[in-house]
Amino acid sequence: MSKFRKQHMTISWNKLINVESHNSAKNTSLQEKSALVGRLGLMMLSVGAGAFRVRAAMNKVSRAMGITCNADIGLLSIEYTCVCENETYTNALSIRTTGVNTDRLYHLREFADHFEENAGRYSIKQYFDILDQIENSVPHYNAIKLGFAAAMACGAFTFLLGGGIVEMFCAFFGAGIGNFVRKKLLEKRITLFANVFLGVSAACLVYIALIKLAVFTFYISEVHQAGYICSMLFIIPGFPLITGGIDLAKLDLRSGFERILYSLLIILVATITGWLFAFAFNFHPADFESLYLSPISLIIFRLIASFIGVYGFSLMFNSTNKMALTAGLIGMITNTIRLELLDFTNIPIYLTSFLGALISGLVASAIKNKTGYPRLTVTVPSIVIMVPGMFMYKGIYYLALEDISSGSLWLTKAALTVGSLCLGLIFARVLTDKNFRTSS
Repeated sequence: MSKFRKQHMTISWNKLINVESHNSAKNTSLQEKSALVGRLGLMMLSVGAGAFRVRAAMNKVSRAMGITCNADIGLLSIEYTCVCENETYTNALSIRTTGVNTDRLYHLREFADHFEENAGRYSIKQYFDILDQIENSVPHYNAIKLGFAAAMACGAFTFLLGGGIVEMFCAFFGAGIGNFVRKKLLEKRITLFANVFLGVSAACLVYIALIKLAVFTFYISEVHQAGYICSMLFIIPGFPLITGGIDLAKLDLRSGFERILYSLLIILVATITGWLFAFAFNFHPADFESLYLSPISLIIFRLIASFIGVYGFSLMFNSTNKMALTAGLIGMITNTIRLELLDFTNIPIYLTSFLGALISGLVASAIKNKTGYPRLTVTVPSIVIMVPGMFMYKGIYYLALEDISSGSLWLTKAALTVGSLCLGLIFARVLTDKNFRTSS
């Protein structure tokens, strides 16, 4: 039996620097400075930061050490050149996969923001030790807690889409078990497609089993099949979708297109998996039954569900409790405003999505100095709940049945809604961030 070998070899960073040197970071060789800049960029890439944020961090550290850095950034790789007087150093780095870790992103951003303060005192080795601590930090939540977070998020999401108690209950357990399975597979480094397929399969099977059990045991109507898709919404890759759109706005085309393609691959595998189980068990997309709630009651429940949904999604990104609470409060207000505008005005869903994301971005920018959190760590979780996973599923479902007109209609609605969310965050950044709105 052949020995397993990693496809992506591990970089021994300490071999690239002189660990015995006590020279400050400003007074070391270009190779060592470049290694530090590259490692910081690679670590930020691994936790879900877009090209704009990765490049900004690399530039801050480069300027503090007196060098110039120019980087080409993708989803999984960075090619960069560092220049100091008449000397240059070029490197190409890559990671095996990507993910989202907002807590680690926060610490890396803090590392870059405060680097200049101590660049004349700390050695390269000391800075590498700090990055080691960040990289080796243990996630806040295990598979069980992440399963519960997904259960909360998707249960709340079900209500916001129009579902009732039965649909919420089934989606809660379906999403919880599905995300638990997905997390366990991630820990074993199972490849992307298999991970998505098995995680979504678990969620779908649990929802179907619970509905069938309820129908045969409690004679509940099969109309509650309508919430089936809600059990798998935890898999929708809102973070790379949004950061991909932001990268395109800054003409980081490589990173933007790679992130969006990565997101589309996940969506395609997830929705096809959902369709396969729906076809096998004769489940059909349908509208939810009316809940018959008064306008005031509906607003109150929407506020509560929006908070719980955003809070749950934020925990899935490894946010601290305080960070998740902040995102939840922002999403609670902006998503409820979006839904109320849809109910009581003639504003189309694309414009309400734009306004919801715009308000989220403006609020996050306003509280940024008080909380210290990078905008992405609270804005993206607050609008992930607005990503139209139901539209995406219906689009693939009808295409699989060769109903091209219906499938194309739902996919078009999904694309326009996601585009509107991206534009909302982009314009919020343009209005509040001078560095973002300039092309220099």
